[in-house]
Amino acid sequence: MVTAADPAARALGLRAGMPVTKAQAMVPGLHIEPADPRADLDSLERLALWVLQRFSPIAAADAPDGIVIDATGADHLHGGEAAMLEALTGRLVMSGVTARAAIADSWGAAHALARYAADPLFVTPPGETIPGLAPLPLQALRLPPAIAAGLNDLGFVRIGDLIGQPRAPLTRRFGPELCRRLDQALGEIAEPIEPIRPEELVSVRRVFAEPIGAAETIARYICKLVMALCEALEGRGLGARRLDLLCHRVDNRIETVRIGLAMPVRDSARLTRLLCDRIETIAPGFGIEIMSLTATLAEPLPLRQAASSLIEEGAPDLSGLIDTLANRVGARAVYRFAPVASDVPERSVRRLPALAEDTGAGWPDHWPRPSRLLSRPEPIETMALLPDHPPNWFSWKGVRRRVRRADGPERIFGEWWKRDAELIAVRDYFRVEDDAGERFWIFRSGDGEDAATGSHRWFLHGIFG
Repeated sequence: MVTAADPAARALGLRAGMPVTKAQAMVPGLHIEPADPRADLDSLERLALWVLQRFSPIAAADAPDGIVIDATGADHLHGGEAAMLEALTGRLVMSGVTARAAIADSWGAAHALARYAADPLFVTPPGETIPGLAPLPLQALRLPPAIAAGLNDLGFVRIGDLIGQPRAPLTRRFGPELCRRLDQALGEIAEPIEPIRPEELVSVRRVFAEPIGAAETIARYICKLVMALCEALEGRGLGARRLDLLCHRVDNRIETVRIGLAMPVRDSARLTRLLCDRIETIAPGFGIEIMSLTATLAEPLPLRQAASSLIEEGAPDLSGLIDTLANRVGARAVYRFAPVASDVPERSVRRLPALAEDTGAGWPDHWPRPSRLLSRPEPIETMALLPDHPPNWFSWKGVRRRVRRADGPERIFGEWWKRDAELIAVRDYFRVEDDAGERFWIFRSGDGEDAATGSHRWFLHGIFG
């Protein structure tokens, strides 16, 4: 029996479930590899561990061919759920793994949409599960083949045909499994995810005799868990780079908080503060009965002397500030600029992680540059004498500004050795100041004489602080 077929095989008409003899008859010389479900599951679990390390504290294998992820509490580190989904699938594609993915309110809905939706990347808005599931076939509900075939015989073809039908007759005819799977997909029945956990991770947990729910109580036990975790990390000479807090509720749901750190840390006060900053994202429901704290990413952190009159003070440690900002607005929003050897302004800088090593390149000081450089120059309306006079006024975003002072032009040529289209491209930049004292960096495309050097239109490219 054919258990899986790649795109080339499917293009030849081969399908999973087809007898091997029929496939060989259809395609002479067909290359067939023996199926190894155990090895496939091992590979799937390794992939789930990678997702756990890189994207979310709750990830598990959804056998035989999927991974289920609970992004709650971790998506903010990646710019939101949609950005997290694109980053995940993009990395898989770069690794040669073809993937379909979906975001939905429940495991069952995400499972169905990832496998049967028309788009390979499908994002269901919150509360829109039913419209997303309605056009999908019944097989998307993870039903046994016999139940799906019986429903098809009765005229039920799509999930939308079942939604709204009386449950009692369906249960009598097909048993409780049908309604259970439907309710799981609609999010009416909890379907907890048991996250995969490698044995070597440093982890601590607390089981409560009575469920807890008050924010103050949660904060108190976070402090205790952090102290225990830091002791365990110190025993191994490690510092945490990423922590996952899992709160198991009495209704089998899991609330998660993930924090990332720029450098290895085992300072209990600092870690407690970062975790407690996100307590408001934890919905305790009817109570939390288990809390666990895991260092899903840890690196060596040797002991070091805190202070001594014989040790010269180094640069101030900014990692605490960076961690606080990154866990509030996302790691992508915290960065620094480094110079790049290029005369074209938008190519003369690049973003680096906030604590990245110094590249050694120096900033040019022959012409001052604006503190804020627009990602793309924005067109402005203006009036100026050609070929090398600054404008008397300019209009940007509907506001007309009179130019009181101007300095320039600074001529910048295109990088013809990189792009043929820039062989004769020219920009003339001016620093101008308006009546309100605001300073802007504007340029004219072209040299003001030859139309081949540019359109002679004006643009605003930066704002001085």
